[in-house]
Amino acid sequence: MQFFIYGKKELSHLQAKDEMLSQAIKRIGLIQREVTPDLFEALIHSIVGQQIAAKAHKTVWSRMKAELKCITPCSIEAVNEGELQSFGISFRKANYIKNAAHMVSSGALDLDGLRSLSDDEVCAKLTCLKGIGVWTAEMLMLFSMQRSNIISYGDYAIRKGICMLYGYEQLDKKLFDKHKNNYAPYASTASLYLWAIAGGA
Repeated sequence: MQFFIYGKKELSHLQAKDEMLSQAIKRIGLIQREVTPDLFEALIHSIVGQQIAAKAHKTVWSRMKAELKCITPCSIEAVNEGELQSFGISFRKANYIKNAAHMVSSGALDLDGLRSLSDDEVCAKLTCLKGIGVWTAEMLMLFSMQRSNIISYGDYAIRKGICMLYGYEQLDKKLFDKHKNNYAPYASTASLYLWAIAGGA
């Protein structure tokens, strides 16, 4: 099991820039958030989990890994959409998963090549895939690629965490961007704390 890597450098920067967040960091302490370094596996995992409860996601994923052993373009291409559905996946998701495997195995999407691109470029590449929107791309950049400056306006819990921390009744994009710029270049670490705050930490 691997966790998102951050430490004194990131925390010191955030605490120096934002007193409210600094107090929250001191109160909450170190957060360990699991990551999936294999970007293809993380991609398929994210598709499986779309619009289903966390418990159901875990069950379906466990079935899938038990049957396929490893999640690679080859292992996905070796099964048909009906077999994918038998794990508890909808037909639409099965189609998205097969398409992702084909895009990677054919070379149409170079996952390793994404590592040399900017965050915006990675987002643009990933959202070309069926079933992958901006939020999913941002989560892949954070929890697989471990990019340092990811915070998602499309994430309800992130917005909730900001509102709770600063006492806002509502949060528009302009105000969100103000905080994002303040957290840069370590917004990913701020995201971990905002999720914790939204969850009641």
